[in-house]
Amino acid sequence: GLNDQDAENHAFLSRVINRALEEIPLDTGRLAFNSEGGVGQTVAYFAGSTRITNRRDAERWIARLGGIGKMYDDATVNARRGISTGMVQPRSVVDSAIALATTDAGFTPATDPLLKPLAALPASIPAEEQASLRARAAAIVTEQIQPRRQAWLDFLRDDYRPVASEAPGLGLKPGGRELYAWFVRGYTTTDLTPDQVHQIGLDEVARIRNRMETEMRASGWTGDFADFLTFLRTDPQFYAATREDLLEKASEMAKRADNGLPALFGTLPRLPYGVRAVPAEIEANYTTGRYFGGSMERGVAGGYMVNTSRLDQRPLYELPALTLHEAVPGHHLQIALAQEAAEDAAFKRGADLTAFTEGWGLYSEFLGEEMGFYRTPYERFGRLSYEMWRACRLVADTGMHWLGWSVEEARACFRDNSALSPHNIETELQRYVGWPGQATAYKIGEIRLRQIRARAEAELGEKFEVRRFHDALLVDGPLPLDLLDARMDRWIAAEMARAEN
Repeated sequence: GLNDQDAENHAFLSRVINRALEEIPLDTGRLAFNSEGGVGQTVAYFAGSTRITNRRDAERWIARLGGIGKMYDDATVNARRGISTGMVQPRSVVDSAIALATTDAGFTPATDPLLKPLAALPASIPAEEQASLRARAAAIVTEQIQPRRQAWLDFLRDDYRPVASEAPGLGLKPGGRELYAWFVRGYTTTDLTPDQVHQIGLDEVARIRNRMETEMRASGWTGDFADFLTFLRTDPQFYAATREDLLEKASEMAKRADNGLPALFGTLPRLPYGVRAVPAEIEANYTTGRYFGGSMERGVAGGYMVNTSRLDQRPLYELPALTLHEAVPGHHLQIALAQEAAEDAAFKRGADLTAFTEGWGLYSEFLGEEMGFYRTPYERFGRLSYEMWRACRLVADTGMHWLGWSVEEARACFRDNSALSPHNIETELQRYVGWPGQATAYKIGEIRLRQIRARAEAELGEKFEVRRFHDALLVDGPLPLDLLDARMDRWIAAEMARAEN
């Protein structure tokens, strides 16, 4: 007897609750960190997205600082339980976490990211009170947080690393195969098995490789594929000379992407976004780019984050696809619209829907073809190389965590089939080793979105309007893929009826 919206919410909430119940015996908290860090990096992100406009904001941030010590304590307890049950991250992931923890332990009051939100307070707060607020925050960091940072570093180095193994696979650990299959189902929001995901990856690698060969020839290259990859990875013409140059090129592309939005979307978000450099304290182990969400309520723009370190590993032929994925029409557009879906229930706003959000990001790279965004065969090859990257994720992630592959076996797919730089390949591999299953969501989500669009185009024919289709996908917020199928089937039926009236 429920209407369509209530039935969708009921199915969604049932999924959230069932996943939570399934998770309890799996004890996922034992994996208390990954190659991108843990508590330290989480709270640094909070700090970077915090804007203080009045006394209440400042008091709230200080209160939040007061809770960080317990986060470190809980992470240590969880990780120790991992040691006692054999659920320990591989040594390479531990080494990455140790490097980040070493940086955190070395912060001074002048460099600590947790104190930056209080660095410039509004003039409405008297100077004496500003000084008091800063002093209170500094005392919490010095007396409560900094000792925990050092203790976390000591724990990782002295207790955790000695029991960590070199083997990367989750499936080799006690209960690991059951846990990995649960991760895959959750991240893809499907019932696909790891074996099925692996085969989809192999099929996609073969399909994309054929298209890459075509673009390689279009560039005028007459040699073989491996030599072309070497050329792309080494020729200076494909790399920015300075950090500022890379940011400027990303900014130009972002603005050009803005220009293409009205032709594809009827509804655009109010929240703007900026192009920013990845913070220096995390750039060494960070991916090439990322999106940081903003908030109209807090007065913070979204952030297209560009890693400006290791410039010889950040090829410009990949930058168009990266920009479309992380900024618009990718993550910023989708996430900002979801934030404006005021009717969304709280459980929907907080749900992990990686397959939808990352599938949309990858679908947005494909939309660049319709936008005429890729201007040269090299940029089109870069787009396909990025798509190959996500296809190889399916192969590598399931290979390591389900089939027992070594890191070298996983590395081969990226090295031999994509133009990703060696540094990016290694950063990505460590991400997959330390974050099992998450990498399977991207391609599975994108494949489903493109299937839904193909179905809508086939059924609606000349009645299909791409702007209305994209609004139907995005404006009401993300969904698990099966519920998205049902929503879009209802939309197709409504569009058919609308056209007939």
